[in-house]
Amino acid sequence: MPIERVFVAGAGLMGHGIGQVHAAIGKQVTLYEPDLERAEAGRDRIAGNLDRAVSKGKLDAAARDATLARIAVTDDLAKVREADLVVEAVFEDLDVKRELWRELDEMAPEATIFASNTSSISIDTLAGAVSPGRKMRFVGMHFFSPVPVMPLVELVRGHATTSDTEAAIRELTDELGKKLIVSADRPGFLVNRILMPFLAEAMRTLEEGTGTAEDIDTGARVGLNHPMGPFELADFIGLDVTLNVMQVLHDGLRQEHFKPPMVLTDLVAAGHLGQKTGRGFYTYPREPKA
Repeated sequence: MPIERVFVAGAGLMGHGIGQVHAAIGKQVTLYEPDLERAEAGRDRIAGNLDRAVSKGKLDAAARDATLARIAVTDDLAKVREADLVVEAVFEDLDVKRELWRELDEMAPEATIFASNTSSISIDTLAGAVSPGRKMRFVGMHFFSPVPVMPLVELVRGHATTSDTEAAIRELTDELGKKLIVSADRPGFLVNRILMPFLAEAMRTLEEGTGTAEDIDTGARVGLNHPMGPFELADFIGLDVTLNVMQVLHDGLRQEHFKPPMVLTDLVAAGHLGQKTGRGFYTYPREPKA
């Protein structure tokens, strides 16, 4: 089934970017939030992204206008009745996601594909909220932030996900100009399974006083050729999100190297979540490097 109409549930950090990239390739996009103002704010963020691209000469004004014209906003979940694909991009809370999927399943057409942007929650667990016939069209479609820039999509197959569903997501990913990797439904999938122990070990190294956050980050950037150091990256991702993924990995795999370090749990408990709150391992805006 060709995918032409995309319903994005959640217009926040990930959702607005997911909506933007689909609209940019000609898909009709509906951004949903239960509060219409939040949906409109997501569309405004897309407009800002496109305006910056125009000012830098990466996009012409006509393409910007055409992309925005393909994006509608709504607080009416029933609009999913018009969708070929639903991409869920709400907060990483199992109960919130499952309740949303249950409601969407009651309204969406039988052929509509359901894709969760979850970074760590089991696809089979999420698919437990939908009808048996829908499970074959339920899949993980994990984008990376910022969505318009990051070229990777992680497809996660549940036990019931069919090859036809995978093929439809593969075709769409090709249209988006992104690279697809496929993971089985295991804690953390592929990328976070690799990334989180790296971040956790950097945090334990800091706790032990082996080096400063700045020197550990410099070691990763210069010595390992990483574009960002582990503390810069954790602050960018969001320390609450990082903690949540580490907890999912630790709960699912019960291995000590997945256990969230105390420095991370303390920062999150204090409300210091990284760039989005102005403070994490660093304070933002950061002073320019010497």
